[in-house]
Order: sequence, then structure tokens, then C-alpha cells
Amino acid sequence: MTSERARIEHWDFKLEGWDGFRTAEPNESHRAIAKLEAAGKVAAVVTQNIDGLHARAGTSPGRLVELHGTNLLIECQTCKRRTDPDPHFDFFRSHRKPPLCECGGYLKPATISFGQSLDPQVLVRAEEAAMHADLVVALGSTLSVYPAASFPLLAAQRGVPYVIINRGATDHDHEPAVSLRIEGDVGEIFPAAVAAALS
Repeated sequence: MTSERARIEHWDFKLEGWDGFRTAEPNESHRAIAKLEAAGKVAAVVTQNIDGLHARAGTSPGRLVELHGTNLLIECQTCKRRTDPDPHFDFFRSHRKPPLCECGGYLKPATISFGQSLDPQVLVRAEEAAMHADLVVALGSTLSVYPAASFPLLAAQRGVPYVIINRGATDHDHEPAVSLRIEGDVGEIFPAAVAAALS
């Protein structure tokens, strides 16, 4: 991070995708999860996604565990203050200099970069969710990235039901702890199941 050239390259890369992230909308699965939460049926949503779409769909911050962070915020690497990305991207676009925090710290999107450690507090929240869940549903994941893929198994090893919905094979398909494996498009299967469960 001490290399301004490397930080410019990083901000260029993030700026390239910012309009897409800024305008992305939640899909029916994101909305179905938010409906389940509103009905008192969701203890936690643990996600590897950095698109912020669970938050946009209405999942509350207290229940949302974003293991790899979010592109919807900028984080100071010194004081950890999080702020709205738009002013920082505007500054970078205008001045071609990586923005700095008011404290003087380096800023970057609040995502986990390659080589950066996951936030220990976020991992604790995910583990606590796994230890208190009475059902785990894995949606649209190959379940091949760790430690994220360990949390459903942690819950299932306690004897709680573990359901996987995915198009294509997952690394957990042959785990004895899996209660139900549904092959297909999450966007077609999960919202319909939630609608039926809440009707």
C-alpha cells in the first residue's frame, strides 16, 4: 500500500467496475432472504459476495456477515472509518491521485484484497451464526472457498439440517452432513420455496 503507483492501479481497477456495482439491483433470491428475515426466520446471512446486494435487498446489518467485505463502502486502513464511495471515486477520477482519509490513512474499497487477512471479528460472527443456527441453506455456491465453506459444515455437524441449492456440483455434495441437495437455478427454486413457506 505504500506504493502510490500500486494504489493508483488498484483505484483504476475498482473505478472500472464501480458504475456496475453502483447500479446493480438485488435479484429475487436476495429479496426472498430479506422476506424471511422480516418474518423472523433468519438468524444470519453469511456471504462471500462483495456486491452489497443483500444489504440493498433489506437484510439488516446486524444479520449480514460479509466475509469478503463490500464494494458499497470505502474503508480507511488506519482508523477503519467507512464512508460512501462516490466522493472518493469522483476525487480519483478528477485528480488521478488515490484519496486519503481525514486521518491520513490509505483508503480502499471495504473488500478483502488478495493476500489480505479476513477480519477476525467477521469470522467470529460467522462462526457464532453456525453454532446457533437450526437450519443452514447454501445458495448458489460451489462451496469450495475456505473458510467460507466451513461454516455450513460447522452447523451441520451439530445435527441441524443442511440444504444445498446450486446449479452444478459443489464440494459438499457427498458430505454425509447434507440433508437435502437440490440441483437447479437458485433464482427459480429459492424464491418460490420462500413464497410457499410464508403463504
